[in-house]
Amino acid sequence: MKLEKSETAERADAAAVLPAFPYPEPAPELFHAHKQNLLRQIDQQTGSVALQRVARRRRMGMVVASAAVACVAVVVTGLSITATEPPAETPPASKASVQLLEQAALAAVADPGAVPRSGQYTYVKVTGHTTALSEGKDGSMERLRQDESYEQWTSVDGSGRTMQRKPGGSAAWLPVPAPGEGSLNLPTYRFLAGLPTEPGALLETIYRDANLNHGAGSDSTTGPDQEAFVTIGDLLRASVAPPDVSAALFRAAARIPGVIVVSDAVDAAGRHGVAVAREHDGERFEWIFDKDTKELLGERTVLVEGNAWGKAGTPVTSTAVTRSGIVDKAGQEPASGSGQGSHSAA
Repeated sequence: MKLEKSETAERADAAAVLPAFPYPEPAPELFHAHKQNLLRQIDQQTGSVALQRVARRRRMGMVVASAAVACVAVVVTGLSITATEPPAETPPASKASVQLLEQAALAAVADPGAVPRSGQYTYVKVTGHTTALSEGKDGSMERLRQDESYEQWTSVDGSGRTMQRKPGGSAAWLPVPAPGEGSLNLPTYRFLAGLPTEPGALLETIYRDANLNHGAGSDSTTGPDQEAFVTIGDLLRASVAPPDVSAALFRAAARIPGVIVVSDAVDAAGRHGVAVAREHDGERFEWIFDKDTKELLGERTVLVEGNAWGKAGTPVTSTAVTRSGIVDKAGQEPASGSGQGSHSAA
């Protein structure tokens, strides 16, 4: 009953900012396969889980500080048997979030743009900041806001090295090899173009990687569901992808349990939008969309529980994608309104 009331309230909030959805809601069986996989993982987990900081995937060029510490202790006493409450099952993505993600997918394929050539570069400009903790001489902890803004040029086919420019600095090659074939951790346009465009198959690919380090038997408290959500968000924010792949990423995210809608969120550029979000270990990870166009504006992480990083409701990380596109060489900026995925902040 509590879940139904929460769902009703969330849908009412979403209705205030979203137009009527012209497509039928997805059937519950869309979530069935993943639900069964989740239950199997829960059954396999035994023993104790080590103290661990929430581990977010770090993409090259945007290092985001985790804002919470999770501690889960399991006590097993000899041969005695004690009654324990079974782990709560995470509900499927809310209907409002599925609706918003479908609208974002339709917006992604509405403007196919040009297909880049080998030798070209994808360009992304991100405004962002993160919160760090610094210990003073008296042992007290001080919160510091660190600028994480950057411009980045990534080889379309992975053959060239990656160039980056920080605010006030000069563009320079990063001291790492060329990305080559690319990966979920180091995506290139060609790698993304090779991903499945069927949402179920794409989500299976992402979960395969998430389960490797965050699944049953690992010491991770992040879990494969949260890791999959973060991975998709990173791919959408920090990369330029073919429109059909972007659409598939949005639709794949709609199949991750625990995804909800936040009716108002603000990106690092000060733009208000509506967000798709997921809560984990006292933090809410939000993808912020333009309320009218459903274009992805940016991301932020907000505390839902107060801790050393701040009070509940405090954004501890925030990013805004203010420009993106395709250019002929590293160091160039795309012409306004041109190039695959090109957009600019208002």
